[in-house]
Amino acid sequence: MRSSKISPSEKMADIYILCDNDEYKEKSIGLSDILGIRCVYDNVKTGPESLILHYGSDGLSLTGDGMTLRADFSDMTDRLRPDRVKGEMINKAVGLKYLKDDPLIMDATAGFGEDSILMAAAGFRVVMFERNMIIAMLLKDALIRAKTVEELSDITTRLQLRCGDSIEAMNDKLIQPDVIYLDPMFPQRNKSGLIKKKFQLLQKLENPCDEEEDLFDAACRLNPSKIIVKRPLKGNVLAFRKPGYCIKGSTVRYDCYVL
Repeated sequence: MRSSKISPSEKMADIYILCDNDEYKEKSIGLSDILGIRCVYDNVKTGPESLILHYGSDGLSLTGDGMTLRADFSDMTDRLRPDRVKGEMINKAVGLKYLKDDPLIMDATAGFGEDSILMAAAGFRVVMFERNMIIAMLLKDALIRAKTVEELSDITTRLQLRCGDSIEAMNDKLIQPDVIYLDPMFPQRNKSGLIKKKFQLLQKLENPCDEEEDLFDAACRLNPSKIIVKRPLKGNVLAFRKPGYCIKGSTVRYDCYVL
């Protein structure tokens, strides 16, 4: 599996950890050790194009380009209610018809984990893989905070985060899921200004997926019951593989491959 330190290929921007509060000094230094990123104590000394990781009362955040990103599930509580969550498109795509009891889902491209928590709220066990260590640390912090929220704490017991490359994990058969979910990051047209800015900020950490065929082939070799791929509504199929069927929304679709 990939080392927990940030590799040279991941250093797409100058990144620092801002430690400006004694209350979070220990956590900041610990994060610096995990990521191999330098702590600074005054962000005035960083460059205008720098990305800043920062612990505060609302958790770990990433700041850059005049905006702040934070993985957070607290604003999803309404969607996660039992009477609503099974109607989510992702859970309709997962389904139950082809699955054994207590199925295990592998989210091979977890990002900030929004789709994973929707699946966990529907009762599925989900193992999330995120290869970019900064995104993984933001997601880990969101999970820790979610455990303290009454509406989310039970859901988090069905979520497991693994920091590493999902292709390597699948090739090494380190996991045997019933369903594999793929949502590779890809450029989209017609984004709103805010979404485009967020995407550009994340691109400074990780390029859009350039391993689509490797990702899909590794998933197929594990022979799960189903592979689900999230795509833009009018986007091309992943790795030129035609799905068995699709579930479509207004802006995205889920391509479903029953194996």
